[in-house]
Amino acid sequence: MFKTKTKQIKENKVYSRPAVGSAILLMGFIILIASIGLAISVGAAKINFLTVWNSILNYDPSREADRIIISLRLPRELGAAIVGAAFAVSGAIMQGMTKNPLADPGLLGLNAGASLALACVFAFNTGADYFTVMILSFLGAGIGAGMVFGLGSMSRGGLSPIRITLAGAAVSALLSSLGEGIALYFKLSQDLAFWTAGGVSGTNWAQLKLIVPVVLVGIVIAVIFSRQLTILSFGEEVAKGLGQRTILTKAVLMTVVLILAGAAVSLVGAIAFVGLMVPHIVRFLVGTDYRWIIPCSAIFGSVLMVLADTFARTVNAPYETPVGAVVAMIGVPFFLYLARKGGRKRS
Repeated sequence: MFKTKTKQIKENKVYSRPAVGSAILLMGFIILIASIGLAISVGAAKINFLTVWNSILNYDPSREADRIIISLRLPRELGAAIVGAAFAVSGAIMQGMTKNPLADPGLLGLNAGASLALACVFAFNTGADYFTVMILSFLGAGIGAGMVFGLGSMSRGGLSPIRITLAGAAVSALLSSLGEGIALYFKLSQDLAFWTAGGVSGTNWAQLKLIVPVVLVGIVIAVIFSRQLTILSFGEEVAKGLGQRTILTKAVLMTVVLILAGAAVSLVGAIAFVGLMVPHIVRFLVGTDYRWIIPCSAIFGSVLMVLADTFARTVNAPYETPVGAVVAMIGVPFFLYLARKGGRKRS
């Protein structure tokens, strides 16, 4: 039996493509830099790329273009990039841990829990600073995840992908309703509209100084545990058979998911589908080895969010379209495709 499990892992390793992964990381990083440059250049005030580059290298507060770039657009796009990486990596971890192809922080209660925590902050502690908001977002995401996994494991069959998905939908609906109820009761609907719709408008350097280290630490820990996650993705029995401490691995990885999802929601709100789509695309390109899936997902998630924010700012300028709506336009058909594909496999 042990030999069979070992053979299964070796067969899965065939789908690891280190050369492709390295090329994708390099190309993805170049595309990300170009996307950020494009995003900073376009908008209500169009600025050519050379001016953007000069403003970053030689900032002069007396020039209006420099103030727009450094004070408004650059922190906004950096925020979009770091949030995209956080959502994508957390989605990849969840899909590997649960073996659920539909796993995503927005679909499994984490985003809804963090949003409820934000509603409570606005209702009961209006003077809270961003650090407090971020900590409470972590707590809310943890409560949402705990409810989903607790509800999903109540049946005799235990956790399964379909039960987790159904529990996530139920818990997300409950927590979202509670958040909206608090917003209506305390007349906070307009204040919470930003987080409900999702967007990076208003991101500043003070927020980035807090969120960037948190997200980077989370991604680094995910990379360190990526080998264990690869083995865990083959099944808990296989992982235990190879001597892996599955409880410790799951605890660390779930903590990383809560940190990444909570930090991202505290900055941009409840944006779904980034963590669903990106890992599937990356897995198709680099294989099933999470040592490549995790870093490539971070790059792809950053690119997706920067491009989505750029489209949201320019499609109906000078008005802004919520980034969450832009991502959902791609994410909903992708979700339906995955659900139909899974249904065909079971039939």
